[in-house]
Amino acid sequence: MRPLRFVALGDSLTEGVGDRVGDRWRGWAALLAPSLGAEPARFTNLAVSGAQTRDVLERQLPAALALRPGLVSVVAGVNDTLRRTFDIREVAARLDQVYAACTAQGAVLLTACLPDPGTMLGLPGTLARPLARRQRAVNTVVHVLSERYGAVHLHACEGDWITDRAMWSADRLHPGEPGHRQLALRFHELLAERGVATGPAPSAEPDSPAPTRRASLWWLATAGTGWVARRCTDLLPQLLSLAVDEMRHHVRGTSIRLDVRASAAVSAALATLSTGEQRPGAA
Repeated sequence: MRPLRFVALGDSLTEGVGDRVGDRWRGWAALLAPSLGAEPARFTNLAVSGAQTRDVLERQLPAALALRPGLVSVVAGVNDTLRRTFDIREVAARLDQVYAACTAQGAVLLTACLPDPGTMLGLPGTLARPLARRQRAVNTVVHVLSERYGAVHLHACEGDWITDRAMWSADRLHPGEPGHRQLALRFHELLAERGVATGPAPSAEPDSPAPTRRASLWWLATAGTGWVARRCTDLLPQLLSLAVDEMRHHVRGTSIRLDVRASAAVSAALATLSTGEQRPGAA
């Protein structure tokens, strides 16, 4: 029996940022691949740091389909929330197309919802809440579409691992090696329940010591500063506007309206997607 073909799509989380081995990133997907069967899966990681759902749909998906994988992971959407062009309708439509294309080929689909970046970065409430609202919208879409397409879905936006600093790298947005290993373990457990993963679970023990405080500060002063600068150039003006709106509603006691508005936008986005008959691969 040929080893399972596993293809990973997404952004920096799946690329493996935070889990460096030598001069490259490894990450949860690469840690998971050897545990999928008696023989290590034939693994291809197409995830790219900074990728949005548009990149996954237009660039990564065609390459993935050409490999005809038996297992495809699609973990994306956080970068969409960090752009001034964020539109939950477009995010939903793109994810729907990606999920449909993968399951139409008979692949098992692996998905996850994620914690919001504002909370992870420890931003002030008026800045964090708009980002949290966006991530909740993306997570809701992922939940609904994962169920629709029969995906193996991990609720990675929940659990003690989110608040455990030992799980996270210096930037607070990407897991360190322990966090990536936890993701690999949790995905393996779900896949084993589905009968997809038949090999021994990945190890939870890190191969490398945790980065020193000096190394973490150096990363933040170099690569981390560049990351923040790139995001601020695009998002910061709009985020400040959202924060002002947040404060205005807070003063008036009408903050619930912002949540209701966001929920309505998600409902409208999902309503525009054709449900049709049950999708290939759906449970």
